[in-house]
Amino acid sequence: MQEEIVIVGAGQAGAQVAQSLRQGGFEGPLRLIGDEAHPPYQRPPLSKKFLAGEIGPEGLWLRPPAFFETNNIDHIPSTRVAAIDRSSKRLQLENGDTLSYGKLILATGTSARSIPLEGADKKGVATLRSIADVDAIREGMKACQRVAIIGAGYIGLEVAAVARALGKDVSVIEALDRPMKRVVSPTVSDYFTALHESNGVDLRLNTAVEAIVGDGSAGGVKLRSGEVVEAGLVLIAVGAEPNDHLAAEAGIDVDNGILVDGAGQTSDPDIYAIGDCTRFYSGRYERSVRMESVQNAIDQAKAAAQALLGQDVDYDPLPWFWSDQYAIKLQIAGLSEGYDDTVVVGSPEDNKFYVAYLQAGRLIAVDSINSPRSHMMARRVIGENWRDGLLPAA
Repeated sequence: MQEEIVIVGAGQAGAQVAQSLRQGGFEGPLRLIGDEAHPPYQRPPLSKKFLAGEIGPEGLWLRPPAFFETNNIDHIPSTRVAAIDRSSKRLQLENGDTLSYGKLILATGTSARSIPLEGADKKGVATLRSIADVDAIREGMKACQRVAIIGAGYIGLEVAAVARALGKDVSVIEALDRPMKRVVSPTVSDYFTALHESNGVDLRLNTAVEAIVGDGSAGGVKLRSGEVVEAGLVLIAVGAEPNDHLAAEAGIDVDNGILVDGAGQTSDPDIYAIGDCTRFYSGRYERSVRMESVQNAIDQAKAAAQALLGQDVDYDPLPWFWSDQYAIKLQIAGLSEGYDDTVVVGSPEDNKFYVAYLQAGRLIAVDSINSPRSHMMARRVIGENWRDGLLPAA
């Protein structure tokens, strides 16, 4: 009899590894533990179509509930794991129950990064990581006209675009000097700055936040300058942190993410980790990386399943990401960190262009704006010829 595999985390990575194990021929007991009541669902649409009301919860589901029953995957919803006892190979659940495992897969994802901000616990202050978060944000939008967003990253700007489409007055407050600074070049930042401002967003850059003010519930955001930006709903969107505490408390190696090898194996040979919660060494980029993307969740889950089925794997992917804001689609292939030159092809004025990022003359990443062909070519070129690197055609 094959030993039992337990997966902690029922998101994109957890659902994929369960599916891949069954497809690969694993016939042993397989349990998928999630802390939400919903079936496993995709999260990127939360800040876009789901927030806008274009799709309901069922439109987010990765698989219908019957899929898990048909494939003999024991999906255990609304359940949190409190601790891992590695010596007895048992999980301690928050409800007091215990659960044994033969092999354990941690697919615990991320949580919204918190900031030490006075008033962050007020009613009307939200983060966005789950269906429940979006439900709360929707209710907050119904009750007010003004929305303030702290953070001009993907989620902050995506929510700003949806809120403007719903007719809300929106202010985005960013401590850095340009939006999405950590992931895109000044050319792309400037483009999205102009895009949001042309759609009526009050974009405050180089602006520090001191507190969230209001009598009992949010009434606005107080800036370090003393000015108060009025808002009945405040979204804190300042990034995400890996949920690696279970692993750390169990003595598994972590470093801003659960450390894994190319097979997804942790420092405990019976425990694997996949998805946003992991950190691994990339020979492609010659450094340790932690990726928050659908691509990584799916591909690393597949790699871990192959390893658990006895195959040799060495996971080192070409990452790719996307963001939808208004009618504009940003698609990113590769990681641009460390670039020393850029080439812009096409015209930002025409809302169709791409930016190629070079490092010592080698192509390492491409940002494509409304240019799906250049994105697909970049994925192929960087993926197959990443040591040489050639520019994709416009």
